Amino acid sequence: MKKNLLIFFSVAMAFTAGAQSKKTKVKPPNVIYIIADDLGYGDLSCYGATKIQTPNLDRLAANGIRFTDGHATSATCTPSRYALMTGEYPWRRKGTGILPGDAALIIPTNKTTLPNLFQKAGYQTGIVGKWHLGIGETVAKDWNGELKPGPNEVGFNYSFIFPATADRVPTVFLENHKVVALEANDPIEVDYAKKVGDDPTGKDHPELLKMQSSPGQGHNQTIVNGIGRIGYMSGGKMARWVDEEVSTTFLSTAQSFIEKNHQQPFFLYFALTEPHVPRMPATRFKGKSGLGLRGDAILQLDWTVGEIMKQLKLLGIDKNTMIVFTSDNGPVLDDGYQDEAVTRQNGHQPAGVLRGGKYSALEGGTRVPFIVSWPGKIKAQVSPALVSQMDFIASFSSLIGRAVPQGDAPDSENLIEVFLGRSVKGRTSFVEQGGPLSILKNGWKYISPSGGAPYMKEVGIESGNLPTAQLYHLTEDLSEKNNLAEKYPERVKELSELLEQIKQKK
Repeated sequence: MKKNLLIFFSVAMAFTAGAQSKKTKVKPPNVIYIIADDLGYGDLSCYGATKIQTPNLDRLAANGIRFTDGHATSATCTPSRYALMTGEYPWRRKGTGILPGDAALIIPTNKTTLPNLFQKAGYQTGIVGKWHLGIGETVAKDWNGELKPGPNEVGFNYSFIFPATADRVPTVFLENHKVVALEANDPIEVDYAKKVGDDPTGKDHPELLKMQSSPGQGHNQTIVNGIGRIGYMSGGKMARWVDEEVSTTFLSTAQSFIEKNHQQPFFLYFALTEPHVPRMPATRFKGKSGLGLRGDAILQLDWTVGEIMKQLKLLGIDKNTMIVFTSDNGPVLDDGYQDEAVTRQNGHQPAGVLRGGKYSALEGGTRVPFIVSWPGKIKAQVSPALVSQMDFIASFSSLIGRAVPQGDAPDSENLIEVFLGRSVKGRTSFVEQGGPLSILKNGWKYISPSGGAPYMKEVGIESGNLPTAQLYHLTEDLSEKNNLAEKYPERVKELSELLEQIKQKK
């Protein structure tokens, strides 16, 4: 009887292993997913930038796949990160817009997420960096106690984050469920509706600022480290970060996670802060780019990626580690602070040949740098395949042999053959979220009519809003210069109907 059971289980295990992925036939690697913040399609020299050089990312791209049609789902950070984590278009769910720093958790704890997919497959999972998907069950929370649910409850064994973005309070690090370096006699209070405590604000005391806020953009409330933030905060003086040290703090923490787990399978979500505002790179990078603090922050970003690559090689795990590098949305120059990003642009085009940028329905909003590297397993190439960050759940499910339950990750597609460089057949269609929704299919792009302003003066970016339909043939017109809607009404009808079908999908 025991012998029969042994034979049965051996056969079952062999069948399962074979069914995991007949096509991939590779041992699942460690995975490091590196996501930049507001980095544009034209911000890297491997994507055509000439005014700035990014040698480490160029090397990553040269040894892997550089996608030319890779996308975040959305032109802003919270929704695109929601899609990455859940495999669901964010516009399907209310409350997935840009979150304040005190928001409640918006990632479901009872569904498959990218980290818990790996966790259930036996990986050690970690997040280091920006979160911006909410903490706790309610907006009102005690920042001085245990803060949950959060990253740990959606699949991360270890988390070291800041809650939202660097321009929002609270300006503290959270390690798992606790604020780092918080003193009991100096409790934190956070409020986005009214002033708390007696900390000076950028609005009332501009003379205390080392970086002036841009008019009308709201970055003029509680001052931390000489920078006005969005929101009000009091207490936690010892716990507050110094902006110039944030990036290296995250790097050293990520390196510690890799060192600790390098002898077992691990998944690391490394969410960089660059080049999001406030741009305060370490002193060693200031003035190095010639493009102001934004350019300097990109140099810091590139160096950071290089340090991770160097560590993997030193540990002897570089050939068993897949690195994904991308950005959460397109670029923006003036996004809250007067930091010379505009005045010292020096001919650099953050979105490259694309129109639009962050917040925009045009291609500059969601088409971003997108690199996948796995030395020895992925052949170096440039791929034109249409791919999305949202597709990693279904794709990694295939790679690591962990099924996604029915109903979870409903919009994620299995593109593992594309991500391994064995196919260029990507998505057949993809919905972009800027202001109005857009849809891509077979090299065509349709943008829904919208009544919003066509130009966002406060950030200096074309929105993509028009009261009439827009149709672009991106294969021939990547810069979206020629609106062909009137010339091809049947194509407009086809794509608008397809968009409605996708919107109605449950």
